[in-house]
Amino acid sequence: MNFKDYIRVIPDYPQPGIRFKDITTLLKEGEVYRAAIAELKTFTETLDADIIAGPEARGFVVGTPLAVEMGLGFIPVRKANKLPYKSIQADYSLEYGKDSLAIHEDAIKPGDRVVIADDLLATGGTIETTVKLIEQLGGIVVGAVFLIELSYLEGRKKLDFPIFSLVTY
Repeated sequence: MNFKDYIRVIPDYPQPGIRFKDITTLLKEGEVYRAAIAELKTFTETLDADIIAGPEARGFVVGTPLAVEMGLGFIPVRKANKLPYKSIQADYSLEYGKDSLAIHEDAIKPGDRVVIADDLLATGGTIETTVKLIEQLGGIVVGAVFLIELSYLEGRKKLDFPIFSLVTY
């Protein structure tokens, strides 16, 4: 299946020069969405993960169904001040701004093998920050899966674990 056929590209969003990759057109097609998660699952099964983590917000729509399909739990990595329990947080840069991520301090047990799932690998800032938070809690990131990778932004170079991207631009 050519998943690119189901991803809408929106020019100049959220600012001029950005060609935003809109996955809502993939998500609304049930069989395509299911096939995408199945391909991510095939790769993830090779990593012997204990749990799946995903950064807000689109990491939730990738990571949660992946976790369910694998019979694993899911850890939401949220924007700062969105979690109800004690959490740790870290700042990071986006390709067009800055933000902070947080994770509950009891979300990861030391030694947990974690796979990160997200919609997009761009500069790698969001994933680097997610890795930092997981490692602060004693988790081991064993891999990451993405619907889309923007290879020209070279985010992959910042990561030192197995990576699978369904579609590459």
